[in-house]
Amino acid sequence: MSGKVYLVGSGPGDPGLITVKGLEVIRSADCIIYDYLANPQLLGEARPDAEVIYAGKRVHHHHIDQDAINALLVEKSGEGKVICRLKGGDPFVFGRGGEECLALVEAGIRFEIVPGVSSTSAVPAYAGIPITHRGLASDVTFVTGHEGPGKDISSIDWEKLALGVGTLVFVMGITNLPTITKELIGNGRDPETPVALIRWGTMAKQQTLIGTLADIADKASAHNFKPPAIIVIGDVVKLREKLSWVEDLPLFGQRVIVTRAQTQTSKFSKVLRELGAEPVEIPMIRTIEAPDYSALDEAIMKQAHGQSFDWIVLTSVNGVTSFIDRLSHHGLDVRALAGSKIVAVGPATAKRARAAGIHADLVPANYIAEGVLETMKDHGVVAGQTVLMPRALVAREFLPKELTALGLIVTDAAAYETVPATNSKELLVSALASETIDYVTFTSSSTASNFCRMIDDESQLGGVKVVSIGAATSQTLRDNGMPVHIEATVSTIPGMVDAIQMDVS
Repeated sequence: MSGKVYLVGSGPGDPGLITVKGLEVIRSADCIIYDYLANPQLLGEARPDAEVIYAGKRVHHHHIDQDAINALLVEKSGEGKVICRLKGGDPFVFGRGGEECLALVEAGIRFEIVPGVSSTSAVPAYAGIPITHRGLASDVTFVTGHEGPGKDISSIDWEKLALGVGTLVFVMGITNLPTITKELIGNGRDPETPVALIRWGTMAKQQTLIGTLADIADKASAHNFKPPAIIVIGDVVKLREKLSWVEDLPLFGQRVIVTRAQTQTSKFSKVLRELGAEPVEIPMIRTIEAPDYSALDEAIMKQAHGQSFDWIVLTSVNGVTSFIDRLSHHGLDVRALAGSKIVAVGPATAKRARAAGIHADLVPANYIAEGVLETMKDHGVVAGQTVLMPRALVAREFLPKELTALGLIVTDAAAYETVPATNSKELLVSALASETIDYVTFTSSSTASNFCRMIDDESQLGGVKVVSIGAATSQTLRDNGMPVHIEATVSTIPGMVDAIQMDVS
């Protein structure tokens, strides 16, 4: 039984521009066949068991030619698989999607098109250039700057393009830029017509070069301006001076490795993107069920049968989630926690607890174990009181040790376990070797420890700055021979972002 192929447009580069339906297909596909311009971060949304195949094509660097890609789509779908053919931009806008669909039709394979945000309009928008604007351009023409090989005569009507008054947008034209400018000027276009070249549009590494038809080719050569890039020609380019926005963001151009667990990267990455940075998500850890719940189960049963703990200390968002799940496993809910004072290590943990119906009685001003200890002491802990700490199987011993020293009876119960994330080492080594990373961030000692196991020594960092969420994480890094260039004043994600902004400025 044949499967089905979804041709999905991944957008122009920023992974946030993927459509809702496109993301659904990526998450459900048996096999993903992706292009050079499809952002690899989107592959992190794939099922763990999905087959992932690179089929990228660049000028003079065809990994798989088009006929082979067509055959691959037929072969994989013929195995009864659901295929996500992930293409940059929109599949039907200079994406050769039509050719692939015709091959599927000929083979009797079902297919569906999932349109994407086209680079022809999105990339100029990210550079502050509206491709149409009242009084300047009421029409726009999209042109391929790279016609098929083997053509003796161009199919582009240069005279009509040159004499038009609207905006011209060339895709894949940087290599042929001297020819494009020569043909337009030779056919009557004003040599002083404004031109913008936009490379890696919508990404943190976006570059924009402004010139005219007369000088843009020389400028591109002088700046070593290479593909992938969009060429925008017309008076609308003048608006960039007032409308440029993304390149003015405070963290524009910064590439930041986010090492949090994959289930927790989204918030951090969202904040970074909003400020113009490009988050590179390489989770160092993933959370799994604890190997033994006996200590936690025993504590929950005591709590449920009237032997309430005096204090329940929640040390992480994951701890809250796992604790609630374990309560539910026993047919219990937050009502079972009545009679206990709840302490949350920080606002994020308190927020997660509140979402589950648990109100934290205490949140320290300093969001680390030391802060929890001082806050509990300030609020009258007494020797003989009982404390439950549902947290990671392996965690810092500071808090239970210090509470025990005060005479409290501490139950340190495993609610979950953190283990190294799959494939992270390969992704990390590749990212650091690219020499395009500016910062690497650590939100916990466990992410720091796993990072240190994955690289040989400090020299692999090159010029990358290490950013720590707080003192405990910083100490873990230093204990493992890693430098700490920046430590957040406030131990939160916003605190880390503020610290990076201060460093950039």
